[in-house]
Amino acid sequence: MSNVTKTEGSAPDLDVESDWNRLFVGGEWLGPGDRETITVEDPSTREPWGAVPAGTVDDVDAAYEAAVSAQSTWADRDPSERAALVDRVHELMEDHEDAIAELLQVESGSAQLKSTVEFQTAVADVAEATTMPSRADGDIRDSTIAGKENLVKREPAGVVAVIPPWNFPLHLAIRAVAPAVALGNAVVIKPASETPVTSGLVIAKLFEMAGAPSGLVNVVTGRGSSIGDRVAGHPDVDVVAFTGSTEVGRHVAKQAVDSLAFPAMELGGNGPSVVLEDADIDNAVSGSAFGSFSHQGQVCISINRHLVHESVYDEFVEGLVGKAEMLPAGSAHSPATFVGPIINESQRDQILDYIEETVDAGATLETGGGTVDVDGVDDSLVVEPTVLSDVTNNMTAACNEHFGPVAPVIPFSDDEEAIELANATEYGLAASVWSGDRNRAEDVADEIDAGMVHINDQPINEEPDVPFGGMKASGIGRFHGDAIVDELTETKWISVQREQRSFPF
Repeated sequence: MSNVTKTEGSAPDLDVESDWNRLFVGGEWLGPGDRETITVEDPSTREPWGAVPAGTVDDVDAAYEAAVSAQSTWADRDPSERAALVDRVHELMEDHEDAIAELLQVESGSAQLKSTVEFQTAVADVAEATTMPSRADGDIRDSTIAGKENLVKREPAGVVAVIPPWNFPLHLAIRAVAPAVALGNAVVIKPASETPVTSGLVIAKLFEMAGAPSGLVNVVTGRGSSIGDRVAGHPDVDVVAFTGSTEVGRHVAKQAVDSLAFPAMELGGNGPSVVLEDADIDNAVSGSAFGSFSHQGQVCISINRHLVHESVYDEFVEGLVGKAEMLPAGSAHSPATFVGPIINESQRDQILDYIEETVDAGATLETGGGTVDVDGVDDSLVVEPTVLSDVTNNMTAACNEHFGPVAPVIPFSDDEEAIELANATEYGLAASVWSGDRNRAEDVADEIDAGMVHINDQPINEEPDVPFGGMKASGIGRFHGDAIVDELTETKWISVQREQRSFPF
């Protein structure tokens, strides 16, 4: 760590008022020193509320050095000790729920319902991770050679890089961090620049409070353009857990593979929701509104396209418009808000451009399409819940992952066309099918190219013991449950020749 600026600072408290302008490397909270800083903005107010250091390549190297040193001894700890550490993190999260939820509201523009759901999901992730040390079991396999015993053991992968996004920053970081630590790995987190506190520094603080050994969990804040390649392609990295866009994910995966690290990638989506003519339309409309407008559409598994049978198309559109127009939209600081701000100006402008281009191509703007005024904010980031009808699959808001509160509705004539439309995308993350006939719905679900398909439910679902991930350009590997145990460990075959073997020479 000789090249690292070690301007030490006091450890932050676990709340919004704390000074989070720190890196966490080797068990030390390092102030910015001579580094540049990155301003963190509250999307609801458009005002800065904090800053973090712009970490350097030297900081990344120091974090990996600390992680390698810590991991070698942590892997030797009894599984019950590793489980106990993660369990203490679980308890601390529950003790500090209000503070963490407030951080999510301020930093990521999460409305109260979303911050509550994200917190609960993250807590469930950590609870599931406490069971993993005892689940990383081995096996004994028969041998084709007389007198031989084959032992298949599991060992920690080593050092895991975690690169989370800004939309569900706490959950999408800790779902990799907690299992990694529980299974005997050390971690280097490169949090999202827009949400460095909730996707990194809060997690470091929780593990520090829980008594984690120095260097076990490290956080280097900074811009991806400056340190991202070094984090993903470091010679000491063994697994890279990345969640984000497919474009960036492809680059991150290349860096990981160049270092022979496993790329665990959850990438973009263009989720179709298929509404068959025998569906309960009222239920489908309610679920579809939730699936499109939750967290203002900034969800990789949200509904990006509503594919609706032509016989119920008008009824569905009318119902969805009614839902969109009743949803409270505004500042995430208001308890009444359901649709809060988009994370930043460039994302907002892209969403509005997608809407405009889709209307110019012939779609009908049923409702929305603009921004919502927020008191005291000159240039609001809150986009109105928007419904577009007369959409085709190749229009801008349909063929792109719009990542906003936008609901393009596309008609189809039969099940075969619905399946064809659903699969006409490079993505394959999540989907929904609505029908009154379970067998028919399952037949359609079987034909949709997606890693997760939900029948008579919207696709924003995630459970800690069920494999989560996508097909095609939506990712590599799976998070959660036994799937993440496989990805964060290595198998080792040890054979024991218990009876003397004869050799030909």
